[in-house]
Amino acid sequence: KNRITDETLKLLVQLAQEAGVPERRDAMFRGDKINVTENRAVLHVALRAPKKASIMVDGKNVVPDVHEVLDKMEAFCERVRSGTWKGQTGKRIRNVVNIGIGGSDLGPVMAYEALRHYSERSLTFRFVSNVDGIDFVQATHDLNPAETLFIVSSKTFTTLETMTNAQSARDWLVRGLGGNEKAVAKHFVAVSTNAEKVSAFGIDTANMFGFWDWVGGRYSMDSAIGLSTMLAVGPSKFRALLAGFHAMDEHFRTAPLEKNLPVLLGLLSVWYGGFFGAQTVAVLPYENYLKRFPAYLQQLTMESNGKSVTLDGRRVNYDTGAIYWGEPGTNGQHSFYQLIHQGSRLIPCDFIAFAHALTPLGRHHDMLLANVFAQTEALAFGKTPEQVEAEGTAKELVPHRVFEGNRPSNTILANRLTPEVLGKLVALYEHSVFTQGAIWGINSFDQWGVELGKALAQKIIPELESKTPPKLEHDSSTNSLIRRYRKMKAKA
Repeated sequence: KNRITDETLKLLVQLAQEAGVPERRDAMFRGDKINVTENRAVLHVALRAPKKASIMVDGKNVVPDVHEVLDKMEAFCERVRSGTWKGQTGKRIRNVVNIGIGGSDLGPVMAYEALRHYSERSLTFRFVSNVDGIDFVQATHDLNPAETLFIVSSKTFTTLETMTNAQSARDWLVRGLGGNEKAVAKHFVAVSTNAEKVSAFGIDTANMFGFWDWVGGRYSMDSAIGLSTMLAVGPSKFRALLAGFHAMDEHFRTAPLEKNLPVLLGLLSVWYGGFFGAQTVAVLPYENYLKRFPAYLQQLTMESNGKSVTLDGRRVNYDTGAIYWGEPGTNGQHSFYQLIHQGSRLIPCDFIAFAHALTPLGRHHDMLLANVFAQTEALAFGKTPEQVEAEGTAKELVPHRVFEGNRPSNTILANRLTPEVLGKLVALYEHSVFTQGAIWGINSFDQWGVELGKALAQKIIPELESKTPPKLEHDSSTNSLIRRYRKMKAKA
């Protein structure tokens, strides 16, 4: 239900052609280094390519390397799930804690929640990302160290938040197992490429799962970063997830633009943002297992397309990436739908629903889907003053009960939420993001905007921890905040 005509669609497809979307797409699949600011290929599509495929980077076919890691992950997961892998005391692993941040957390968390119906229920999964200590404390407070496995996900093994949490996890484990440092090798594995630091931490590098610089963090949930996902649902269902990704990759690569789902989804976002001034997109899954999907999409979309300069460094004079947000239905209907229906801002909405419930319960699913269809109808067609008056509404209340309508939405209706469907859904949005970035002429695959704050934090940390008053050379506001914090901290 969109504000387009056949002519609109024709012109949008023409825009994609003129912006070079097909050429840039083909360059990505070829392994060209389209991430120009970091001189890297962009090949998350290789992570789910079939074993016999060939995708070249710097003259080397990377697909065999991908499947070597997948096979290693599978062998490890079978050992843990079967109970063959034992902890230091001889007990089997019953708890898995994934430590990461950004794409090393948002993807695994989302996938675990989305596929929880298929997960091994004898295993408990927790996820730690925030450097706020309560995140780690809450995740581990009821776990037995002898039965706990930590996955530390950091490509460089230097990420501040991840390694701070990893060190706290190491201390917790060693303390809980009587001070035995050798226990680390039985209770920690790494997703990293820095063998030296992994070994120094105490992890056996035989239990280090690698990935590559052509995998961006927000595109990595189907790489070794998905180790916790494979542990939860098993290797066969993880490979079904990859098959779903690949099916959408092939559709994106081969379908004509006018019938290409990721291209059309991306074009609609460009249409509403560029021509209607829409600033946000609401993603509304009517499936509680997808409750973390909007948060996952926030990184995928906004870290990718939150850019204000073009590939050649020129400042843009048009809006680029939208703000993505959302909550599962029907909860959102009792929260923010008021603004979507009657507010002054145009908010395009993506509704996601499934014909079959994974956990059928009486009339619940029909009621859930009725709300999906009702909301999209109400957004599109609204209610006129004449219709409101015909209901016997008092004249002075009529304006308050009018719905303008003409508010756009997409509805994605699949059969049921399976690993394969989840893969298709994520890849749909990945390639939609690609399409938008290509039209805007920006680099969707770097993230320099996250660097400045991290660098400043590294400077401020010793200023907060110093035993003597530090010399502060920030702006007046930041200096005052640091002094106030130090004063409050000292009183504790």
